[in-house]
Amino acid sequence: MEHLKSLIRNVPDFPMPGILFRDVTPLLRDPAGLKQVVDAFAGRYRGQGIDVVAGIESRGFIFGAPLALALGVGFVPIRKLGKLPADRITREYALEYGTNALEMHRDAVDAGQRVLLVDDLLATGGTARAAAQLIHELGGQIAEVAFVIELAFLNGRAALPDLPVHALLEY
Repeated sequence: MEHLKSLIRNVPDFPMPGILFRDVTPLLRDPAGLKQVVDAFAGRYRGQGIDVVAGIESRGFIFGAPLALALGVGFVPIRKLGKLPADRITREYALEYGTNALEMHRDAVDAGQRVLLVDDLLATGGTARAAAQLIHELGGQIAEVAFVIELAFLNGRAALPDLPVHALLEY
């Protein structure tokens, strides 16, 4: 995992002063690093009865879609407000630097399906909590919430008290 950490770029004062952004784009540019992430997740979740992978826009798409392929299951996008064309449900959430909203198509998850929720980073947990609420509203069961990076000092797991959480890298 140290190789993966070496591929994460620190960007100070983004998106606003005082925030240290952990940028995964150098990791995405590195084929061995990207493969290592997908393989690590696939190794953890293969044989765990995952029915579908849900990825949070936008970097959750990048990691979630190849993971879904590796697991042989479908992929569900959880999008930012106003991006989905069909009947959808919406959940607003707080960020460490503002608010936003997520949407999901009403037919994206069937009741009882085991959903693996994927995103690049766990900070305060608001985004993941909103995504999990959308999945639960449709009757899906969260198998686990998986992140490439966890900013442990922000205690984002506290926002996900009833959900199993896994992160490959911790800061």
